[in-house]
Amino acid sequence: MGHLLDPELVAVAAVLPKMDLSDLVSTREAARLVALRRPVYEPRIPLSVREVTVPHGAADVPVRVYAPAEHPGPLPGLLYLHGGGFVMGDLSTVDFRARMLADRAGVVVIAVDFRLAPEHPYPAPLEDTYAVLEWAAAKGEEYGIDPERLGVLGESTGGNLAAALALMTRDRQGPRLIAQFLDAPTVDDRLDTPSMTTMPDTPMWQSVNSPLSWRYYLRGTAEPGSAEVPAYAAPARAEVKDLSGLPPAFVTAYQIDPTRDEVLDFARRLVQAGVPTEIHHYGEAFHLAHIIPGTAIGARMITDRVEAIRRMLRG
Repeated sequence: MGHLLDPELVAVAAVLPKMDLSDLVSTREAARLVALRRPVYEPRIPLSVREVTVPHGAADVPVRVYAPAEHPGPLPGLLYLHGGGFVMGDLSTVDFRARMLADRAGVVVIAVDFRLAPEHPYPAPLEDTYAVLEWAAAKGEEYGIDPERLGVLGESTGGNLAAALALMTRDRQGPRLIAQFLDAPTVDDRLDTPSMTTMPDTPMWQSVNSPLSWRYYLRGTAEPGSAEVPAYAAPARAEVKDLSGLPPAFVTAYQIDPTRDEVLDFARRLVQAGVPTEIHHYGEAFHLAHIIPGTAIGARMITDRVEAIRRMLRG
């Protein structure tokens, strides 16, 4: 498959570790060590970074709020939901990119440290995220956030939560989201698309881990692939008519990625539902390739993201 990848990504792919979600202890430790080696983003403008705890019953949610320090008025707020197969990730996972977005897009980024499966399966991570959205709408002005301009960005399984959050807040008549940014969202537990079944050994995410990821997340709710899986858990389960009235979407997919087809299918159904939707499919790229610094194709992905955030949140 290397000949299909961008040449810079071929070199990266050769050194990326493989994951094994059957051994969560070792996989989480490996992810922690990778996070420690991530570079620190150097902003062009002063940033304020604040640790906040959002009240949420007995399970308060830690968040980290990144904001341009010297902006005179309120700015749009962007909830940032990390990936990690529903079982990994924390605030450090997105720290570099959160600082970059606050700096380059001129928004207040709210990174959410939601609970993880399998210890806290669905709906705990989604409810944590909804609590943070409510907090941003009610208390965000204290942190320079304009409560009328709120969006959500999610990567991979974080993209699942972002898509589900858009559905949930619409149905509950909760705080209004004006944009959703879905980066390779894992939205379909059925795992029967061509990309999922024909690409078993791709960089960054291997499809062999997908059944385990979903089983961890849906523990106690339903068996992955069964008719009982709710749309809030797997947004691809929503009928086209049930996707209407959602906020405009910016959807990203990657060619060499098991999740590719479910992402494109979901984006197409958003379009059919009348949701203003921009779709970016990156050829010669693997899952979330932009998180690896130093490649031209990754820089282009980041530029596209920043421009979309500025356009859709700042107006």
